[in-house]
Amino acid sequence: MRNIAIILVALASLTPVYAEDLIASRGIKAGTVITGSDIVPPKSSEALRRAANLLGKEASRNIYGGRRISEADVRTPRIISRNAIVMMRYKKGPMRIEAEGRALDEGGAGDRIRIMNLQSKRIVTAKILDSGTVEVR
Repeated sequence: MRNIAIILVALASLTPVYAEDLIASRGIKAGTVITGSDIVPPKSSEALRRAANLLGKEASRNIYGGRRISEADVRTPRIISRNAIVMMRYKKGPMRIEAEGRALDEGGAGDRIRIMNLQSKRIVTAKILDSGTVEVR
């Protein structure tokens, strides 16, 4: 089993890096927000556009220096952490209801996460609006 792991690591290190790939200029820890200094300056306009899309996103796993950065390696920054107390809002026409809830998942702006209503203990799915507010539909 150990030999298979060594072979897989060796094959991964032989994966060619293409000019259009975005390369980490240094090691990036999971949870770190990507900045311009974290990416080797791209040469083509298409790669530059893709690099601009990565800026401000958060590394979802450790990315080692000199390795490719893909869309799967990044996510929107987490603004609500698990177990955070948030304000749940429900709006339909002129009616508006607000209640406190506890986040059962973590997420970034626009993500849908599970929230437990603190009064009724019911679990609902809500869209994250900002760091302390979610919208229930």
